[in-house]
Amino acid sequence: MPDFRSFCTPSTAEPVELTLSPEESHHLVAVNRARIGDTVVAFDGRGTEWICELTADRKQAAVLKVRFKQKLKPLPYEITLGQALPKGPFMDAIVRKATEIGAACIVPIESERTQVHLDGERSERKIEKWQTAALEAAKQCGNAFLPAVLPVQKAAAFIEGARGYDLKLIASLQPGAKSLKTVLAAFQAAHGRAPKKVLWLVGPEGDFTPAELSQSRSCGFEPITLGPLVLRCETAAAYALSILSYELQNAGFCPAKT
Repeated sequence: MPDFRSFCTPSTAEPVELTLSPEESHHLVAVNRARIGDTVVAFDGRGTEWICELTADRKQAAVLKVRFKQKLKPLPYEITLGQALPKGPFMDAIVRKATEIGAACIVPIESERTQVHLDGERSERKIEKWQTAALEAAKQCGNAFLPAVLPVQKAAAFIEGARGYDLKLIASLQPGAKSLKTVLAAFQAAHGRAPKKVLWLVGPEGDFTPAELSQSRSCGFEPITLGPLVLRCETAAAYALSILSYELQNAGFCPAKT
């Protein structure tokens, strides 16, 4: 994979030339020090890439000559991460890791134990910051698909309204939580296939409250254990997404043999 990647949304489906935004131009030319003649992969975050040559290294309007276009296939499954907002800068790291692992959607959640509360302009600025973090991670890891970063939602409302998923999971420290393998095997046995759209909720410091956990169970969420140790929320998010992604990648997405 070429070293240089830039985000671009051209106005035509078959561009001959691409002019990057001032932000992307500065990052490519001033930060990454790309030079005329270098190969640059421009991508639109929806699976299309243009393999290009840098023909003008202007720091505010770099120009790329398109050599050819390629369309990448998305993963055969979609994972949505519902993440209770952590304290400090950890949400940035969670968004980056989720992008690297291939999450399709990230939903910031305000739970009863969330200590960070965002309203109005502050919330909008945070969303923009997290979208930037996702873009930076996508450029670094070569992910051609940008995850959607949705507005902050209240936990109770989000749990109640979570529909359209094959499987809904919630990381839980409570006794009786099942292993991911057990739940996936049960789904495979019942449906003859692996789940294609999965939602995973990860709680804040101190976990979700008993009331939130009870509501999640009544709304069809499966409580999943992440092991015997208490993980920080940023560790739990990366761990949960990693093991789920691994299991889905190895599920084959083929009907079970009868």
